[in-house]
Amino acid sequence: MPAATTKTDLLTVTRKDFDKLQKLIADIPDDQAQRKRADDTSIKDIIAHRAHWIDLFLGWYRDGQAGRRVHIPAKGYKWNDLKSYNAKLRKDQADLGWQDAKAALAQAHVRLTDLVEAMTDAQLYGGPMHGASNAWTTGRWAEAAGPSHYRSAAKWIRACLRGDA
Repeated sequence: MPAATTKTDLLTVTRKDFDKLQKLIADIPDDQAQRKRADDTSIKDIIAHRAHWIDLFLGWYRDGQAGRRVHIPAKGYKWNDLKSYNAKLRKDQADLGWQDAKAALAQAHVRLTDLVEAMTDAQLYGGPMHGASNAWTTGRWAEAAGPSHYRSAAKWIRACLRGDA
């Protein structure tokens, strides 16, 4: 799927993929959502992870706009540290319940769409995101944090529900 290049397209794909994910997880019972699967990860962990990464993106954006140093993916971590970062995140979110994880994702989605709605095409796609130290636009980062993550979560969860994960 090609990346969005306009605000309208970004909002469309963000809402569409979020709605698909919401429908997929709506009726998953607590015990199934919290059951550990591959890599000691549960459906609840995947949903809480997605909420966290949206908030990471929003923090990167705010820091860049304020002229502060942007720590991508997170302070003290490099991209090749993601496995350990995600393991720490699962540990930090261990006491988070299934309903709270779903609520956290819904709230993060609102914050993401609110930011995108407040921006123009030029702000989203007119140049690299401030502080990101690469060529990705704010819109591309938003898509990676939102709909791209929604799709990968849905794929993994469908595999769990089929018994493949």
